[in-house]
Amino acid sequence: SSRIPLYFVLFIFPSILTIGFDDYGSECDGIRITAFLDAGRDNLTPLGRLEKYAFSENVFNRQIVARGLLDVLREFSDNENDFISVMETVARMSEDGEPTVRAELMEQVPNIAMFLHESQPNFPAAFSRYLVPIVVHYLTDPNNQVRKTSQAALLVLLEQGLICKGDMETKVCPVLLDLTEPSSDDDYKIEAVAIMCKLVTMLSKETVEQLLQRFCELCSDARLFQVRKVCAANFGEFCSIVGRDATEKLLMSKFFDLCSDSLWGIRKACADCFMIVSNSTSPEVRRTKLSPLFSSLISDQSRWVRQAAFQSLGRFISTFANPSSMGLYFKEDGTLLEVPTCPSDRLGHKHKPTAKHTHCHRTTLGPKKHYLKCTILSSNGPTVRPSHTPINQDGRSTPFLESMSRGNSGSDSTHTHPQNQHAGQNFNSFLYWRPPLVDISQELEMLKGQGPRTRTEGEKEEEVVVSSLDPATCSQIQKVLDCLQPHMDDPDVQAQVQVLSAALKAAQLESQSEEEGESKSQSEEEGQSESQSEEEGQSESQSEEEGESEITSLNHSCPPLLQNVIPQQLLDQYLSMTDPAQAQTVDTEIAKHCAFSLPGVALTLGRQNWHCLKDTYETLATDVQWKVRRTLAFSIHDLALILGDQLTAADLVPIFNGFLKDLDEVRIGVLKHLYDFLKLLHAENRREYLYQLQEFMVTDNSRNWRFRYQLAEQLILIMELYSHDDVYNYLRQIALTLCSDKVSEVRWISYQLVVEILQKMYACGAHELGLNFSNELIIRFCHCPKWVGRQAFAFICQAIVEEDCMPMDQFAQHLLPSLLSLSLDPVANVRVLVAKALRQSVMEKAYFKEPGSAYLEELEETVMTLQADKDRDVRFFASLDPDMVLMDTSALI
Repeated sequence: SSRIPLYFVLFIFPSILTIGFDDYGSECDGIRITAFLDAGRDNLTPLGRLEKYAFSENVFNRQIVARGLLDVLREFSDNENDFISVMETVARMSEDGEPTVRAELMEQVPNIAMFLHESQPNFPAAFSRYLVPIVVHYLTDPNNQVRKTSQAALLVLLEQGLICKGDMETKVCPVLLDLTEPSSDDDYKIEAVAIMCKLVTMLSKETVEQLLQRFCELCSDARLFQVRKVCAANFGEFCSIVGRDATEKLLMSKFFDLCSDSLWGIRKACADCFMIVSNSTSPEVRRTKLSPLFSSLISDQSRWVRQAAFQSLGRFISTFANPSSMGLYFKEDGTLLEVPTCPSDRLGHKHKPTAKHTHCHRTTLGPKKHYLKCTILSSNGPTVRPSHTPINQDGRSTPFLESMSRGNSGSDSTHTHPQNQHAGQNFNSFLYWRPPLVDISQELEMLKGQGPRTRTEGEKEEEVVVSSLDPATCSQIQKVLDCLQPHMDDPDVQAQVQVLSAALKAAQLESQSEEEGESKSQSEEEGQSESQSEEEGQSESQSEEEGESEITSLNHSCPPLLQNVIPQQLLDQYLSMTDPAQAQTVDTEIAKHCAFSLPGVALTLGRQNWHCLKDTYETLATDVQWKVRRTLAFSIHDLALILGDQLTAADLVPIFNGFLKDLDEVRIGVLKHLYDFLKLLHAENRREYLYQLQEFMVTDNSRNWRFRYQLAEQLILIMELYSHDDVYNYLRQIALTLCSDKVSEVRWISYQLVVEILQKMYACGAHELGLNFSNELIIRFCHCPKWVGRQAFAFICQAIVEEDCMPMDQFAQHLLPSLLSLSLDPVANVRVLVAKALRQSVMEKAYFKEPGSAYLEELEETVMTLQADKDRDVRFFASLDPDMVLMDTSALI
């Protein structure tokens, strides 16, 4: 039979070869890619013509057919027999010897699959019967481009859920297992591992176990480092899919091998995915096995491995967090949220601990002897932990809470004391989150070099306490007393100070009596006293300044000994990230990574261990790199939520104030979350920032309009934190200034701010202030010499009516006359918004629609005048049906 040459096709359809799904442009409008199916001189049917070009000797003809398969299927979708014929033609085309034709065909498979999915009632098995075998077959194609295209198509099909579970188990997985056989081609192995990780979530347990076993074998491939590298890069994702049991039983040993691989690239890949692996293990494995393993990566000989490990350090530490104990957790998008709790368990403040912990704490504040015992003897002897003792995420009891539970072990744990019923009202965050005193006795045991002392049942608590207080312990108690001095206004703190002071005095008296009984010379006693003073690091005659310095020294020296949430070595490594030497030997941006992960680390440690991070945070806040300070500025509101109001006021507010005076790149981080930070402060502290809001109007670059836009957005939120008087006196002027901004986006959001201010005035009953503000709006906008200001007045009036910011009678009396006067404005853009405000908002209010309304007649006359306006846009909006949805006209402002 005669053949139509390619040049003849190109002569009839000159743009046909340049048409594709990605570059179909306006220059080829009206040209169909399936034009070759139209009747021609060959007198063939459309199916015959498809067959002719699909297997033409000219490769370009076959490419055209492959590129237009989706449209071809649509052409023949009305007839089932013709559709099946086309699918069989596609199956035969997949065996084309030209790689470009096969690649072109595979690129269309996802689109064809979606079309078949939408038409599934008509062709239920077409995709599984014809296209899935093509995709699977192309995974082993000798041409690299075809293989890559098929892999990409397979992943798209998986993500869209277009491949059924049966096809994956019976058609895809066997091919993947064959591709990863030891005798298989190296390139196939590397490519198949990544596909494995995507498949596991949609397979049965038996199939997953087969893939898991093969994955473990690939992790130990000693011949191909590329395979091991791909396994390491995908290890975390595989762990998260198969779960904790399979991770710990099968994958953990492989992960240890990969972390000690001879190639630094593989160890670096392990460091990158360490957090995901850690999330897939139990707290015990995380603490006992993964922590030492991560420390080895931190000290790796390769700088690139150390760099990746330090970047993952904060994320790894965050896996030790226990959301139930903190009441907070981070979402995947980085938002810090509160853990949902029952209303009965809440204390009335979202930053305070749960009632369960509060009850445990307050029950130990009863008799003084019980509190003294639980403070000093918490780790001096093994005792049976009551069933209600809170535990950490690693399965161990919290020492501080455990010791307090011991103090009440003699009483009925189910009995609730009357004063404990109001624990939420009397809760004091300082008492709950202060550093636990139990570790003082742990230091004492280390100093004595003795094992834990088991307290017999007959021993008296007071006797054990006094006998445990040697000079070192007295020094520690004195330091705690110094720390409690600033909080003496709290009655619970006063009780603690009295108890500790009595214990300290009793210990000192006993020490004096023992020294008097000893047969030593006066000089030896003085030497011993001097030596003891040097060990303790303080004396009774120290000045108040030295006492403050001692408190600071305690906060810096004690933290490593007090926290038991994470392994101490991890914390030390994290704190070392601010060391300038690390920037030289590891990563120049290591401080930025430290700052980025600090909220997560703080959440993990809890506010009771904030002193461990305080110095590091202050160092980062004064870093010479503005990117480091910017990172802290963007997360300071999250840190404030974690620390609570007292620590925020003491430690974060000074840093926050410093950020307010920093570069614009840093200030924008503070400004973006200004409301989130200010709402965590007490009212008296929050009010101080009213005077500083005006400073945000000044920027280093006047063209940085987004800074002012962000300010307006935050002021809308901040208004609820202040009284109507403060809003009127401080925020009103800033809002009016922003309304005159050169950038329309800033002006538009500022008009919203003005409306919110007016609404707050009337909502708080400050009608006089509201009237004054309304008059100011009339003078500033309605009588503005620039048409933009007059247009803004129309927009503001419409927003006031729609949001019911003020009583309608007040609006009609004070603002409506000025709005109606603008209907005669010489500028059409002003009349457009007046017509829109009257027709869509004002006349739809019941107050103005009532037949007896004094303003109805005037409104109708004004609208009729606008309906006859010479400008067609004004006529359009004046005649428009109020219920009709319109495009946003804010662009006109």
